[in-house]
Amino acid sequence: MQGIANRTLLSATSPDQGSGLPVFNPASATFLASVPITDTQQLNQAVERAHQAQLAWAKLPAKQRSEILFAWYQLLLDNQQDLARLMTLEQGKPLAEALGEVLYGASFIQWFAEEAKRAYGETIPAPGADKRIMTIKQPVGVTCAITPWNFPIAMITRKAAPALAAGCSMLIKPAEDTPLSALAIAELAYQSGIPKDLLQVVIGETPQQVGEVFCKHPLIRKLSFTGSTAVGKQLLEQVASDVKRCSLELGGNAPFIVFDDADIDAAVAGAIASKFRNAGQTCVCANRFYVHDAVYEEFVDKFAQAASALKVGDGLSPEVAIGPLINQAAKDKVLSLIAEALELGAQLVGTPPSHSGLLLAPHVLRDVSHDMAIVRQEIFGPVAPIIRFSDEQALIAMANDSEYGLASYFYSRDIQRVFRVAEALEYGMVGVNEGIISTEVAPFGGVKHSGLGREGARQGLDEYLNLKYLCLGGQVTHD
Repeated sequence: MQGIANRTLLSATSPDQGSGLPVFNPASATFLASVPITDTQQLNQAVERAHQAQLAWAKLPAKQRSEILFAWYQLLLDNQQDLARLMTLEQGKPLAEALGEVLYGASFIQWFAEEAKRAYGETIPAPGADKRIMTIKQPVGVTCAITPWNFPIAMITRKAAPALAAGCSMLIKPAEDTPLSALAIAELAYQSGIPKDLLQVVIGETPQQVGEVFCKHPLIRKLSFTGSTAVGKQLLEQVASDVKRCSLELGGNAPFIVFDDADIDAAVAGAIASKFRNAGQTCVCANRFYVHDAVYEEFVDKFAQAASALKVGDGLSPEVAIGPLINQAAKDKVLSLIAEALELGAQLVGTPPSHSGLLLAPHVLRDVSHDMAIVRQEIFGPVAPIIRFSDEQALIAMANDSEYGLASYFYSRDIQRVFRVAEALEYGMVGVNEGIISTEVAPFGGVKHSGLGREGARQGLDEYLNLKYLCLGGQVTHD
């Protein structure tokens, strides 16, 4: 029997490559498939179908919705190897990382299958003896999601699973670079018993066309977006006219701080994991490093040595740790930031080998200053700029000197400093002596220009529920 990856490729590929959205392997530039495109009329019809499906889905007992979601979760586990290979083909990340993402994505389905049964209301003591006050939670209705290419499965399940658990329907627009993973997990959702009209994947003629329908269609009551801050702001303006609920997970510029009392070997291991996962193409990866003067040389030497040992290449090769960047524009931006930093006095540690195509070796830059563009901008590539510091207060000021506030990291063994710094950092998430913080059981999200709302954890379910207050008057009291 064909695996889900092959079935997705066969069903997506149209006879004429030019008749749909072409999908390419970033490691080899080979054509993979052509995905059918949805026009505006079809988009509007999809919303109508999602509305009708949602009304029926919301009537199901929470336990029944939970059981169906558990079946979807199990199908992802059963097809994890096939899904991982498909993801590597279209996105480029190493196969081991892709497999980790499949399991990570599945964990959200499992979590919210459990949370579906826990959308609790409450009773509230009333101000009068003849009243009873209570709250209930109800699904917001039709929802939609716009998801990025860097985590083509997990960013979908992190949104779709709570929506379905809450009793909502969802339309998903995956990134143009990585639609195949979305189509594959949607097919598994249908096999699990989720109605096709309840969870739909749409590929529009342009991102703007889909965004306009998502933001303006009156039946859609919630938009969830993961992507750039610039696009997030535009979407927020558009949904405001219809007062839709909106969740935004936007850009990041995560500081990674190493204090003089840190365990340097642990800090290096955490930095490698945080910085170079997915070739540095994650919104929560370490973007700029601040290292205390007293341990600067030791950290730089050990970190650069560990980074140079990472093999770069096609993600399908088992020994590869860093795959290609997603496209040429992404690589050009990273190379431009590196060149500018070197011109301004930063020093390249070692001599990374040159790589053709979209491959790029890890770059470690020392003697970087806080005001360089490579520090101020989100790099989204395998580059680590390292800055010296000596004063904690000045360090906190630099770490917080960003419009972004998604993730941050620091290493210290001083318990007083741990709480002092964690509370001072203006970020939605703080990793203390830990370089990987994402998990389905904790609320994921940022502050400032990094977004609104939270995904995962019990808070993630509330993003898709309306709270309704019931006041019951005329209640009979007994002596």
